[in-house]
Amino acid sequence: MSTVENRCRLVLIAPELADPLEAGRVMAGALKGGDVASVIIPQYALNDTEFQKIAEALVPLIQEAGAAALIAGDSRVAGRAKADGLHISGGLEPLSEAMEKFSPKLIVGGGNAQERHRALEIGELQPDYVFFGKIDGDIKPEAHPKNLALAEWWSSMISIPCIVMGGTNPDSVLEIAENGAEFAALRLAVFADPSRAASIIQQTNALLDEKAPRFGG
Repeated sequence: MSTVENRCRLVLIAPELADPLEAGRVMAGALKGGDVASVIIPQYALNDTEFQKIAEALVPLIQEAGAAALIAGDSRVAGRAKADGLHISGGLEPLSEAMEKFSPKLIVGGGNAQERHRALEIGELQPDYVFFGKIDGDIKPEAHPKNLALAEWWSSMISIPCIVMGGTNPDSVLEIAENGAEFAALRLAVFADPSRAASIIQQTNALLDEKAPRFGG
C-alpha cells in the first residue's frame, strides 16, 4: 500500500470569503475530505483587519487537520495568527527578506516564477518550495502548459520541491503529478461548490493514489 508521502500531494488555496465564520465552516468541511499538505491563505481584496480575522479563523482549523497554514504575503498576520509559514509571490527582494527574517522557523516559499531564469534565481535563495503559476491563476480546466513544462524541467534537476497551480477541473492534478511536481494546488476546483469540497478532495486523493507516479522508485 502506498503512502501519500511518496507521491504528489494537494495544496489548497483558501477561497475568497470575507466572513470568518463562513470561511471557517467552508475550510473545515473541505478538510474532512482527506490528505492536504498545506493551505495558502491569500488576502484578496480584504483590508488588513479583515485579513487578520480570516487568518485567525482558518489557521487553527488547518493545523488541526494536519496541514501547514501559509499566509500569502503578510508576515505580521502570519505571526499573530501563529501560521506555519509565508507564501511570497512579490519577487526576489521580498522573498529574500522573508527568508532572512523567518527561515527556518517558518516555512517560506516563493511564487510567480514565469520562466527558467527567474525560477533559478528564486531557487538560489533556497526557499522551502517554488510555486509555478499564480494562486488565483485557475482560469481554465487544466493547469497552464507553461507551468507544467517548468515543473518537469525543475523537478528533473533541482531538489527544492515545487507546487504547480492546477485548473478548475480537479483532475488537472494528475497531469501536474505526471510532470514531476511534488504538490498540486487547487482553489476553485475544490471551493466553487463548498458542499462538494470534501468529496472532491477525497476523489482527487484517490486519483493520485491510483495513478500518480511515485517518487524515488
